[in-house]
Amino acid sequence: MLGRRIRSVTMNADPRRQVPRTDALLAEPPLAAAAGRLGRALVKDAVQAVQQRIRDGAVAPDDAVDAVLRALPPTAGSLRPVLNATGVLVHTNLGRAPLSAAAVEAMVAASGTTDVELDLTTGRRGPRGEGAIAALLAAVPAAEAAIVVNNCAAALALVATALGQGRELVIARGELVEIGDGFRIPELLASTGARLREVGTTNRVALGDYAAALGPDTGAVLKVHPSNFVVRGFTRSVEVAELAPALAGTGVPLIADLGSGLLRPHPALAGEPDLQGALADGADLVLASGDKLLGGPQAGLVLGRAELVQRLRRHPLYRAFRVDKTTLAALEATLRGPLPPVQRMLAEPLDALRTRASALAVRLAGAGLDAVAVDSTSRVGGGGAPEFPLPSAAVSLPATFAEPLRHGPRPVVGHVEADRTLLDLRSVAPEDDDALAAAVLEVARRWT
Repeated sequence: MLGRRIRSVTMNADPRRQVPRTDALLAEPPLAAAAGRLGRALVKDAVQAVQQRIRDGAVAPDDAVDAVLRALPPTAGSLRPVLNATGVLVHTNLGRAPLSAAAVEAMVAASGTTDVELDLTTGRRGPRGEGAIAALLAAVPAAEAAIVVNNCAAALALVATALGQGRELVIARGELVEIGDGFRIPELLASTGARLREVGTTNRVALGDYAAALGPDTGAVLKVHPSNFVVRGFTRSVEVAELAPALAGTGVPLIADLGSGLLRPHPALAGEPDLQGALADGADLVLASGDKLLGGPQAGLVLGRAELVQRLRRHPLYRAFRVDKTTLAALEATLRGPLPPVQRMLAEPLDALRTRASALAVRLAGAGLDAVAVDSTSRVGGGGAPEFPLPSAAVSLPATFAEPLRHGPRPVVGHVEADRTLLDLRSVAPEDDDALAAAVLEVARRWT
């Protein structure tokens, strides 16, 4: 009798018998609400993970619901918001340009049923993305027409296919660049069925080289801005303003792939080509990214002569490259709305950055951390403006902070230099300074 009682107590103490049932946990009101917001499958996965932790003795059975709630992600997607303290304003690995609040609101408004391709006055089909196109043309008045595709590489592929398939595209050897992740301009162009006619040498090309290459098979002359590298020394290039008069009357279009999406000249980026300037200099079409210096969503912009733009819009490949309603909404809001974050970052004065860095360093040092304010150097990034370092200010911490900051509840990505972790503030919005300080203090509490 005594033995049976001992066995009963022992069995009741088994943590596996105290694990709440899956259906019981999912029926708890907070978890049922979470399932309605995130999806039942995601919440069930979190429940099962917590049940295992209860079996392992890491979580008390009575704390199961709270443990599941803590384990749930903020959204049903896996992408996490990150604080970019690298000093690289347009960081490809961090999603390039952060969107403005106006662009985010426009995307949310367009996420449901919307008049993206409907004329509400007539009830008939209307032009797709008319508002975004009108905003582009207002921002770049030298353009007669415009279309939007899903990135700048798509814009280049569409142009090469429509104008160069089975024909020659004339391009300087020094502009056959690699655009990142192993993708190369010549391979992209060749994949469209165009034949490349390379002119000049790696470091020098003259106007006569272009003129000598023109012939009955020439589909277009292509200028590609080598935005992610610089060649110095014994060099020569031919700019759009020099090429355009030489092509006048030949019927050969001049295409300028500018990449970075600068609409107009910027005082901090003297010499960086812009869309308005290239068209005014005589380019027939200009191509650019929407998610770099423009500061909008990922998109490829094509602006220029109406006849050429219409040829692109009617090409079958355009359908495969066109953007969705939320991208059109975000692009229009970026162009019409307040200054987007990338433009604000470029414009922020160095004195303001130093003041922010000093305030953060004092705050962290007051909590006992080895934190000091230092001067630093930022970059535009995203394969743009390599010639233009941007003076900036940062908070300097021990190098050991870099990794745990990336693993915190709100990940922070800085960079390590001279055995110190630098958190550069030019790429951090001022309203995120408190979140940055909280993330550093959390690392200090949990990992140091």
